[in-house]
Amino acid sequence: MDWIHTILEGLVSVSIVLFELIGVLVILAAGIRGAVNYVSANPLTRLNLAKGMAMGLEFKLGSEILRTVVVREFSEILIVAGIIALRSALTFLIHWEIKNEEAHPQEHPEKPRPV
Repeated sequence: MDWIHTILEGLVSVSIVLFELIGVLVILAAGIRGAVNYVSANPLTRLNLAKGMAMGLEFKLGSEILRTVVVREFSEILIVAGIIALRSALTFLIHWEIKNEEAHPQEHPEKPRPV
């Protein structure tokens, strides 16, 4: 039975790193795309950037949920719970911003580019 625990722990550890990496790559790609869209004065820059950040945070939140499987001490549980709470709050706020941006896209016009 101990070998199953070892395999599960290894699988969870690899999955945590994979989800964290995917989350970072998605956020990085959204940031680069947001910068390009800003320079080209795309009116959907804010919306696309928020959607990319939300998707990246979802992957990172998934890694934190997986991390709860391997924690052993109560202090670690509190730290993971705090991280999950912060990332959930950020995700909620970003989704709220996306919803508002989709409902009222003209209220946040992009700044004009300097010539």
